[in-house]
Amino acid sequence: IENKVASRFAWLSLNEGDNDPARFLAYLIAAMQTIEANIGQGALGILQAAQPPLETVLTSVINDIAAIPDNIVLILDDYHLIESSSIDDSLTFLLEHLPPQMHLVIATRDDPHLPLARLRARGQLTELRAAELRFSSTEAAEFLNQMMGPKLSVDDIAALDNRTEGWIAGLQLAAISMQGHENATSLIKSFTGSHRFVLDYLIEEVLERQSQSVQDFLLKTAILNRLTGSLCDALTGQDSGQATLETLEQANLFVVPLDNDRRWYRYNHLFADLLRQRLHQTYLEQIPALHSRASEWHERKGRPSDSIRHAFAAKDFERAAGLAELAWPENRESMPSISWLGWLKALPDELVRARPVLSSGYAWALLNSGDLEAAETRLRDVERWLESTPDMDGRSRSQAVEMVVVDEEQFRSLPLSLAAARAYHAQATGDLAGTVKYSRRVLDLSPEGDQQWRGAASSLLGLALYASGDLEGALRSLSAGLSGMDPLDAITGTFVLASIRMAQGQLHTAVRTCELSLQLATEHGEPMPLGTEDVYTGISELHREQGDLEAAEQDLLTSKKLGEQIELPDWRHRWCIAQARLRETLGDLDGALDLLGEAQRLYIRTPVPELRSIAALKTRVWVKQGKLVEALGWARERGLSIDDDLSYMREFEHVTLAKVIVGQYRSGSTDGSLQQALELLDRLLQAAEEGGRTGSMIEILVQQSLAHEAQDNIRLALESLERALPLAEPESYCRLFVDEGPPMARLLHEARSRGIALDFVQRLLAAFPVAKPGQMISSQERTTDSEWVEPLSARETEVLQLISEGLTNQEIATRLYVSLN
Repeated sequence: IENKVASRFAWLSLNEGDNDPARFLAYLIAAMQTIEANIGQGALGILQAAQPPLETVLTSVINDIAAIPDNIVLILDDYHLIESSSIDDSLTFLLEHLPPQMHLVIATRDDPHLPLARLRARGQLTELRAAELRFSSTEAAEFLNQMMGPKLSVDDIAALDNRTEGWIAGLQLAAISMQGHENATSLIKSFTGSHRFVLDYLIEEVLERQSQSVQDFLLKTAILNRLTGSLCDALTGQDSGQATLETLEQANLFVVPLDNDRRWYRYNHLFADLLRQRLHQTYLEQIPALHSRASEWHERKGRPSDSIRHAFAAKDFERAAGLAELAWPENRESMPSISWLGWLKALPDELVRARPVLSSGYAWALLNSGDLEAAETRLRDVERWLESTPDMDGRSRSQAVEMVVVDEEQFRSLPLSLAAARAYHAQATGDLAGTVKYSRRVLDLSPEGDQQWRGAASSLLGLALYASGDLEGALRSLSAGLSGMDPLDAITGTFVLASIRMAQGQLHTAVRTCELSLQLATEHGEPMPLGTEDVYTGISELHREQGDLEAAEQDLLTSKKLGEQIELPDWRHRWCIAQARLRETLGDLDGALDLLGEAQRLYIRTPVPELRSIAALKTRVWVKQGKLVEALGWARERGLSIDDDLSYMREFEHVTLAKVIVGQYRSGSTDGSLQQALELLDRLLQAAEEGGRTGSMIEILVQQSLAHEAQDNIRLALESLERALPLAEPESYCRLFVDEGPPMARLLHEARSRGIALDFVQRLLAAFPVAKPGQMISSQERTTDSEWVEPLSARETEVLQLISEGLTNQEIATRLYVSLN
């Protein structure tokens, strides 16, 4: 960095505890805020509310840094202690997007898992390795004279420099050990061996020069990642922890202050490693008790994570289990964290199974992460305890293992929690009768005014009704459940309400539902409430259907940004589906299939019914691509038949089956199945009409029209289309027609020539990439979708605009920042 430019520095010293991505990011932001208090404020708020990917929050931090004109240097010290691949990946992201005025310095014993070769090839890496970090003889002399004064001779300095090979930490330790020695020369001559042995010797000399109380203090507090006075007192049994820390700092005994108030410290990592080694040699039997004291101190201070960590270190699994049980309610309110699940999985299974409250929390955490099978096991454990404990104030004696309860309040509400979990599990596995049964049990057990459980039960009932096709009943029940919640919490259900409105054919109402939630979320500010990401995904589908593809694309960008910050387990697959639908609309069929494949990999089962399966969506893309073998394979795999009994849960699949049959007919098949497909569509239309599913009716009528058109039966094709158009026009449907390609375009031209819904038909025709007027062609002459002219890209449209303005090729190239070619 040039001297003439102002530079500002931030320093972050790392330790093993910083391998938690959220903690690493919080400390990084805190370090950067020593430069500018506003750096990372928004990102820190998001981090405190959820567990977003580091790259997402780093983007916010990078934007804050980019607004600062000064050169900034961030130093990450002891990075070799970081073993988290996610942190390595995020730091790579930071390096790839580093603002030009920012520099990153990494101090590490080992090469970090970063793209060093690429950075080196770009000339973006400056390396200071062991040879550069060693003191020269002159530097060693200057350093030792500052530490020791002029008492060392030139020969002593040279000998010590030779023994330590210019190793700075070794020189410092040597200087400390020589303090109080009358014969420094004799001591220096006794240094032999490699760095490790020299260091061992020096540490022993340092410790032996301290009083017994200081030695005890150093060893007993060596188990701590961070030290403060009262915590040290809890471990040592003394009452001078703060004074001792300050004395150690003044004596340069490798104590590093972590705040300006000198309340929190840590040991130099190398020094701490050696203290712990000596602790194991000296006080091995005391180590579990030290961790237990640390655990108790952190519990009193309301630090469950550190308390549980020390309980595990003490191998006190009973205590760890009790602490986890007490920590569950807070985790439940903010969605179960990865850390909480990790604690449970690290506990002996028999310990968890003996605790019904803990087993219940475990089941809920597993349900929310989509692991329904494992959740079932934990729910059965809870049920066994409840069945053997008729008096909820008593304890079971009928089982071989005695029941353990730490949180009595949670224990008393266990039947209610179990019924809600059972309702959740039933709905997620498609057991609608079970959902109704257990949801009603929740309503029976929960007292009036208990909005949490009653709202959850009503919402689950609404989802069951939605899956059964009772859309009005679903709206009433789901709306009632959400209305009892905090308005911000209720945002999580908005995308389901919008989906129901779409099924009813009420696109405008669905848009308004989403817009009201987004207004509420925007007024709340950062961090955005949970569920906002899904609202943007839902409204993107609505904008896409109504033909506003630019808005739909922007919606999905916003959804992705928010979703990556919050990272709920079931969000990403919905986003991939919406993005795939948009890519399909834009003509990128291969891209759509890739996204649908990603959605399949990310899919987890939740209570929200999967009414449009990912496999069926892929099949529709295959039909457009003419891949009928794959499409027919899907139908066989699903066991679909045109004679199946109908249900709303399989409606989308049956309409897809009809599309496959029509596609097969267009390819030249004459096996007579097209008429059977039309009969299936007739039955589907009647069921949708009876269920008040206008959105389904419009789609089924469109497919009927296309099936008749495939037979060149234009009269019947237009009859179906003439029924669909008046239903679709008030709600501004667009892509349901336009995405069907040339056959629908020809039908719409025919409808226009006959004066059918002229204004709406004209708007639909204008949305096609190319409108081909003219007579209908026979089935033998039909083109496939792949032969349909693709829409112009945004750049192609821009080029045409510039041509229309009269610019030359060179002027256009200059305007677009591309070469003339």
